[in-house]
Amino acid sequence: MNLLVVEDDPAMRTALERSLSRRGISVRLSGDGHDALAQWRANAPDVVLLDLTLPGLDGLQVLTQARRDGLTTPVLILTARGTVGDRVIGLNTGADDYLAKPFDLDELEARLRALHRRRPGFEDKSASTPRQMGELRYDNESGAIYLRDQILELTPRELALLQALMTKPGHAVTKERLFELVFPGEDNVQYEAIEVVVYRLRKKIAHAGVTLMTLRGLGYLLKATA
Repeated sequence: MNLLVVEDDPAMRTALERSLSRRGISVRLSGDGHDALAQWRANAPDVVLLDLTLPGLDGLQVLTQARRDGLTTPVLILTARGTVGDRVIGLNTGADDYLAKPFDLDELEARLRALHRRRPGFEDKSASTPRQMGELRYDNESGAIYLRDQILELTPRELALLQALMTKPGHAVTKERLFELVFPGEDNVQYEAIEVVVYRLRKKIAHAGVTLMTLRGLGYLLKATA
């Protein structure tokens, strides 16, 4: 996905670029309305992440002009304005979705990818293409993970963890996100329990041509060994 992030706060722009790039999204940045509109016209992205409070032209003006120009790129409005009135105005102006700050990165990514899938002519090849890493293969349709040609015997929690890592090849998955996937709705489970599942999974994939890495402050990452 090629994403144009339009955000006036330099720290927020940098954080979004870093976080979304790690998730496999190609990010372009703009800090004001006039530049954003120029970039959009010159090379239309797949999705636009648009803040409302911008210098030059504000976000609604950028969106209004883009729609008048016939630019149909899906737009997700990202702003600190969280009232129903603001959301209605943004959607009526031509936005496709709306997310108020502060936000969860996993939710932001999910909304961006949902908008990307809605684009005319989009073909989601990953839905049916098995994912391969080292000697592991993840069959998206069945949910099974194979080691060489045999189904890898895993507990449901180990399987959920490995599936999450294999769907983000080369990218870190946060500990918080993995906990949600491995222990869904289990409020009585200690947060550190995810480390036990990671430890057991490491033993089972020790000779699978992959490494399950712990990245301090970022989460866990699965990568193929050389």
